[in-house]
Amino acid sequence: MKLLMLGWELPPNNSGGLGVACYEMAKALSADGADIDFVLPYAADYSEANKFMNVIAASDVPPMVDEDGNYIAMGAYSGTCAICGRRDCEHVKAYGRGFVAATHQYADRVVNLVKKDDLHPNIIHAHDWLTMEAGVRAKKATGAPLVVQVHATEFDRAGGHRGNPLIHDIEAFGLQSADRIFAVSQITKDIIVREYGIPADKVEVTHNSIDTSKLERIPEVSSDYTYLRQMKANGYKVVANIGRLTVQKGLTYLLEAAALALSKNPRLLFVIAGSGEERDELIELAADLGISDRVIFTGFIRGQRFREMYELADMFVMPSISEPFGLTPLEAAYYDTAILLSKTCGVGEVLNCVLRFDYWDTRRLADEIVGVSLSPALHSELVRGVKNEYLRQSWGDVARKMMWQYNMVINKRRASRRRRVKEVG
Repeated sequence: MKLLMLGWELPPNNSGGLGVACYEMAKALSADGADIDFVLPYAADYSEANKFMNVIAASDVPPMVDEDGNYIAMGAYSGTCAICGRRDCEHVKAYGRGFVAATHQYADRVVNLVKKDDLHPNIIHAHDWLTMEAGVRAKKATGAPLVVQVHATEFDRAGGHRGNPLIHDIEAFGLQSADRIFAVSQITKDIIVREYGIPADKVEVTHNSIDTSKLERIPEVSSDYTYLRQMKANGYKVVANIGRLTVQKGLTYLLEAAALALSKNPRLLFVIAGSGEERDELIELAADLGISDRVIFTGFIRGQRFREMYELADMFVMPSISEPFGLTPLEAAYYDTAILLSKTCGVGEVLNCVLRFDYWDTRRLADEIVGVSLSPALHSELVRGVKNEYLRQSWGDVARKMMWQYNMVINKRRASRRRRVKEVG
């Protein structure tokens, strides 16, 4: 099976779970016999990914990074460079003015690659709206069927609001043009069917998974979290959230719930790890609520700091307004952490031994946090239960399901061609 996979990021240059999911998915598909060309919009060292697939750069421009060397999602591209502020730097020249323009130029480069390198995929697999135009045009150029995988819709990214109408149009066009659609949860499938008018039988739910070998416990701890360890030794419970600081993630509700919880149990510490456009607003909100001494903002973390945060957490809370799946609760479960999820998190379709709440119900969330913090028995029950659930589905299972779907699409295409030949004859 020859796959042309179109994506926007891969580790170590990823801003969140999308890049991780693409990497692990491609690795599992390769192990199941897929031969993958994976096209990214920029050039970087992907020696690990190249061990199981062929990573192709659509341009010679390096990925964007901030002053700490952390990858900035391509959404940062606009009329001026997010790094230098100029309009004539290599990033702006390569990706044009605006995020949507960047996807157009990526599509141009993908079509040129397909024609120049004489690629002959059996399937084109495009991830999210960023690559949908490229997928549709590559389908036209090669004649191969197109599978579109939806990790998030614009409704999700806009926190339940309408969002950018241009992106809606691109999503509608890509979903209608696809031969098959993969949705990372039933929640996402329902949005695709309801908001875009796509027939339900065209959409297959393929939940994400995790690679536990990437989550092995750290034998030696760093000094980054000395304060947290000291506070835990004094009886404090750590409530953690790891993710992008955006409206979609519902973190303002978490802070409001934190204030209520602290009024009932002051021996709580809240740690919010990640970066995003809501950072300053969240810091100000913590101060306005009078809890800034109990809320720690770590900034973006990865690697050892990422795993140590999971180990330190007593509870992991995902209060997202709209979360198509959510890999971080699966990862947190590996570290014996109690999981609290909003009812709009897709990962709740594979994890049942968790506490649920409506994202807007801050009082309910506060009560759940206090309840877990004061009841060792409840904490242990949640940890034991979720530990029996999070490994039920592996990336290998996901890959086998996708390969079956690929073959179904290919066979359907062949049958359609045979019918047309008979009709002409």
